[in-house]
Amino acid sequence: MESELRGFNTKSSKTPQPDPTHDDASSRDDRPLLTSASNVLELEKKCAAYVRNDVYGAMGRGELLLMEKLQLGIAFVTLLPLRTILVMTVLVVYYLICRICTLFSVPNHGEGQEDYAHLGGWRRTVILRSGRFLSKTLLFLVGFYRINETHNGSKNSQENSKTAGTLQPDEPEQRPGAIVSNHISYLDVLYHMSSSFPSFVAKRSVANIPLVGLISKCLGCVYVQRESKSSDFKGVSGVVTDRVRKAHQDEYAPKILLFPEGTTTNGDYLISFKTGAFLARAPVVPVILKYPYQRFSPAWESVTGMRHVVFLLCQFVNHMEVKWLPVYYPSQLEKDDPKLYANNVRRLMASEGNLILSDIGLAEKRIYLATLNETNQRDGFTFLIEPKMTPFAVIL
Repeated sequence: MESELRGFNTKSSKTPQPDPTHDDASSRDDRPLLTSASNVLELEKKCAAYVRNDVYGAMGRGELLLMEKLQLGIAFVTLLPLRTILVMTVLVVYYLICRICTLFSVPNHGEGQEDYAHLGGWRRTVILRSGRFLSKTLLFLVGFYRINETHNGSKNSQENSKTAGTLQPDEPEQRPGAIVSNHISYLDVLYHMSSSFPSFVAKRSVANIPLVGLISKCLGCVYVQRESKSSDFKGVSGVVTDRVRKAHQDEYAPKILLFPEGTTTNGDYLISFKTGAFLARAPVVPVILKYPYQRFSPAWESVTGMRHVVFLLCQFVNHMEVKWLPVYYPSQLEKDDPKLYANNVRRLMASEGNLILSDIGLAEKRIYLATLNETNQRDGFTFLIEPKMTPFAVIL
């Protein structure tokens, strides 16, 4: 989630300094932009994980058939305003619930974080249960009338997830430390809120967004600011590792949701994993998300936030498939080598989800988006390289 909130600056000529706390995948993603490819079609083959394949095309500016334009126009004046009002109403209701539950409570402060995850008793119960229910309500309001969920996966996944550990899975020491999921859209977070209500990684500025900021604090979000240069800043991986370890050891600690890819894809691929979710050496729960579509793909690729939200709300029915795999218990070898641990979980998820493995990362995504932007500008349009996170997108 945090990676998607980062801005892509294609005009900057400064080369970012390497961060020794990041793994190789992170260092590769922070490389400066390279020269844009002259042939968009050729670049799409190299960056296939980021290409939109729906009828709306790249950047949501594809040529639509007359019938599609008619359907979009009707939905624009009927579904869009209705759903917008209902979604905003649900958001305000949940904000008020969070505000009441946090009255006279002091938020946790530490390591640059501020949250209400420590709340217990009736306050935590109300926040959690109402949050899950209202998240499901939001999904329903935007067209996800039925979500196809499967659990445990195949026999092969169960065998692969139970490695050479001696403890039984139901013992307290074997509590999963994190939920790891592929990343396709901001809708991923909304689903996980409706399912297990975990905390997640978000840019520090999210805490200051009206309404959404308080909700994120009640979730216990990990706020990060990669640009920080202060000597006491632990870095993203340090904060995340502490949260994963705490969730693993303390049954009352909030679960944490992590997207090890670090950015979104079109849902057909699984790109390189970062090791942040695996440094704590704790078991993880792999989850595979898919969004089957016929017209507009909910994947948040090459489309601005507002345009994506409009197209999503104008689609009468949206589909989601979720596959929960068994808890993955790392072997001693995997505990000693986070990269091996991450790669093995990645291969398992790709196998169980029928996803294509790709070793590209955020650097290639920057190049692809920059090339689309240049082509779009030559055609007379103005387009922001990064699909900015609008408050409405944060709500969804």
